[in-house]
Amino acid sequence: MGTKTIGVREDVYRDLAAEKGEDESFSDVIHRLLENERSDWRMSFGKHSGDSDLEEVVERQREDAAEGLDERQRRALDG
Repeated sequence: MGTKTIGVREDVYRDLAAEKGEDESFSDVIHRLLENERSDWRMSFGKHSGDSDLEEVVERQREDAAEGLDERQRRALDG
């Protein structure tokens, strides 16, 4: 496969260099970033495995938020 030379600003070069792995070429980095950009988040939407720890955390946060709302409403009505 052939190669092409492109010009990039210095800040872009620094960003690419920061993304570059030890065994990666700049072409590899650009390709990886473009592939990640092209990936469609909708393809994996809803694929949560049902991790019970996560469910517990969400439920606890909902309960905490509801309790906080109740308290704020009571203060508003009393105040």
